[in-house]
Amino acid sequence: MEFLIYMIYLSLLFLTLPFLLTGIIRKVRAYAQGRRGPRLIQFFWEINKAYLKEPVHHKFYSEISSLAPKAALYSAFMIWTIVLFEWAPFILIPFFLALYRFSFIGFAMEGTSSFGGMASGREILLSVMVEPTFILMILAAQSHIEISETPQGILVGILFLALSFITILAELAKPPFDDPRTHLELTMVHEAMILEASGRHLAFFELASSMKLSALLVFLVKLALEHSKLLNNVFMNQLNREFLILPIVVLLAILLGFWEAYSVRRKWTWIPEFMGLIFIAILILGSLVKLS
Repeated sequence: MEFLIYMIYLSLLFLTLPFLLTGIIRKVRAYAQGRRGPRLIQFFWEINKAYLKEPVHHKFYSEISSLAPKAALYSAFMIWTIVLFEWAPFILIPFFLALYRFSFIGFAMEGTSSFGGMASGREILLSVMVEPTFILMILAAQSHIEISETPQGILVGILFLALSFITILAELAKPPFDDPRTHLELTMVHEAMILEASGRHLAFFELASSMKLSALLVFLVKLALEHSKLLNNVFMNQLNREFLILPIVVLLAILLGFWEAYSVRRKWTWIPEFMGLIFIAILILGSLVKLS
């Protein structure tokens, strides 16, 4: 019976969380800026409306422009299922992230627009800076280390999770690495790569981005819950621990909405040094968690 409840719960998360989290972030960001904002389910209707429309092709259209949105959605779907259902080791995630990134870059370069090329270069820079740190996070998630109950262990664990959250912000191209609020081609990363997308292709890209957002936030929550001794008691079994995913992820989405509203984007020359420091810090903190 518990297994049936567990699978129904995960299935509901799988179907609703990508739409819910995007809606929460948009709503909270609008509220923080003094606006009413869209409905929580507005993103679902946007995807549905775009999917029913045929894409408008540019003059350089080829099979890459047709396959890229489908490949992006497929890779995001695989990442989402691996994180949520854990049917495969997390070390496969970087490979699907690479396919996801290649799909966006291939579509942007196929359009031969200056904005697409500029955004592709920024995306490659972010990937080079983020992937080593993200692999360290995956190694920590796949290991058997646990954060001890001592004050030193709790502090190290909190710092590790905070730096991991910053790494996820970089992977998602959120502030301070990008500013999706401006919708200016000169400052965008993700949006500038899909300026030529429309109709069904745009729906695939946007849904893939939302799945990726949900997968990385759930991955961070699982990283915290599965490696903490604070929750190891008779009342917190595996099923109860999984039920904590939804409220914590919603809380992270609310935090991300306020973060997008109040934070500012930094210069691109600042990103390599900052991500290099985060890589070194996570490496040291992971070692301290292992030794504590």
